[in-house]
Amino acid sequence: MRELVSIITPSYNSEKYIAQTIESVLNQTYTEWEMIIVDDRSTDNSDALIERYAQKEERIKYIVLEENSGPAVARNRAIKEAQGRYIAFLDADDLWAPQKLEKQIAFMQKENIALSYTGYYRFETSIEQIIDEITVPLKVDYHELLKQNIIGCLTAVYDTKILGKVYMPLIRKRQDFGLWLKILKEVPYAYGMNEPLAYYRIHDDSISSNKIISSQYNWKLYREVEKLPWHKAVYYFAWYTYRSLLKYKS
Repeated sequence: MRELVSIITPSYNSEKYIAQTIESVLNQTYTEWEMIIVDDRSTDNSDALIERYAQKEERIKYIVLEENSGPAVARNRAIKEAQGRYIAFLDADDLWAPQKLEKQIAFMQKENIALSYTGYYRFETSIEQIIDEITVPLKVDYHELLKQNIIGCLTAVYDTKILGKVYMPLIRKRQDFGLWLKILKEVPYAYGMNEPLAYYRIHDDSISSNKIISSQYNWKLYREVEKLPWHKAVYYFAWYTYRSLLKYKS
């Protein structure tokens, strides 16, 4: 018997890309899924587009928040509504390879894994325009993950049978990082499949202009969410900065 997978998709002004994202879910070889799309009070026409998909496909559930609240609130609302054993994440501008769920769920079930992730590609306007491939380690623990978030949100899946439902911290950015850290306080390792099974879309404003903002939120995560002592926060922030510079230079 195949277990249900709940796919968590926050949406805000996603009219340009959401159809491709939904199609990549419809094309999954693993068919036991529900896709919960939570709209964060979009101002474009994405709501009408998503509604059309939801009317045609009963596995797609569409929720609209009462007010604009940010992706953490949108994701947590979807997690609350989720009926599946497995919780998977896919943002409204990213894509999955057709066998993503098939391979990853089999991997988790075989090894009884609580949290897993995969490699992925980064691309621009279409998956024919691959920028690079992100490779991942075969496992990571809490302390190693603090040095660098190697878990791409679009690749992550966790098992509620082992963990129960786990929610994201209510911060505007890096909330996915906070969730993985929360889970790794409960289990020793997250395990990776070093195979690219997803596609992360790069936008013009996401390559360099957000680096300072991301750094600020990383520090906020260390101090306010993880509540690390100042000296430990400095240690892990130094690691984060060093690895970010290495990644940027490569």
